[in-house]
Amino acid sequence: MEQDKEKAILKEPDISYGGYTYAEYLTWNMEEMVELIKGKVFKKAAAAPKRIHQKAAASLGTKLFNFLEGHICEVYFAPFDVRLPVKSKKDDKVNTVVQPDICVVCDPEKLDDRGCIGAPDLVVEIMSLGNKQLELQYKYEVYEESGVKEYWLLDPDALTSLVYNLVNGKYQPSKLMTTGDIVKSMVIKGFKLDLEEFFGDLS
Repeated sequence: MEQDKEKAILKEPDISYGGYTYAEYLTWNMEEMVELIKGKVFKKAAAAPKRIHQKAAASLGTKLFNFLEGHICEVYFAPFDVRLPVKSKKDDKVNTVVQPDICVVCDPEKLDDRGCIGAPDLVVEIMSLGNKQLELQYKYEVYEESGVKEYWLLDPDALTSLVYNLVNGKYQPSKLMTTGDIVKSMVIKGFKLDLEEFFGDLS
């Protein structure tokens, strides 16, 4: 009986079900990467991200890492679990676990051996054709609700960037930026990204 129960727990989750928790997420043995948003499973693409996606994440992540050297804030890269609790931090109560392409955490108490529990200060997502709804709708909502102070969306294909800053609990968008613009972080003071240089280096 116990063996049957274990098999049931480890089976692939039902993507139409919306009541999963982090405790169940920990039991899944799946080849592809998944994220859990308000109890619902979102599968990452089975294939590895495009080269340009990987290069963009590595380039920006390196810039942030070098800028923050010696600083209390730390940079982390996917795969890295970010749990976003609503009321309780208990595993069986948390129903949102995401893996941002890049995140910066400035509160060491939010970090543990399993990742981050609570909102990072800065989240960066690299957009591609397969993930735009996930980043623009579902993740936008949970990042805003959980208190992520700054949310960057970079689109290497369109050569654009959009930044959302949290003001009184609601995201305020920047203008849509492109080559020739410089993105300045309000959270990581002094950090800026020259989009012409950044996108130019990705070719």
